[in-house]
Amino acid sequence: MMEIQAREIPAQTCQTVDAHGTPLSLDYYILVDELTADGEFACESYGVKIAVAGGGDEGSIRHITSSATRINELVELLSKYEVTPVTLEDVVNDWL
Repeated sequence: MMEIQAREIPAQTCQTVDAHGTPLSLDYYILVDELTADGEFACESYGVKIAVAGGGDEGSIRHITSSATRINELVELLSKYEVTPVTLEDVVNDWL
């Protein structure tokens, strides 16, 4: 039987402003899903999450890649370009 254990690793924080000029703090996370079959480790699958600090919007996408290097590159780009939860899916789809 296949089981999934998930965890969330804080990766980056970005300070920016929204469309109205209000300060906005974005927290970026790497999502790690450990897949096991019959109690044996099978593989890790990585995704991303973006959350507006203070309980605002949140967006996540799981199972983007099985490469730790690639997910780190993606999180760096998301933070560099101040990607928000609202635009996360479009940006990841373009990146893929």
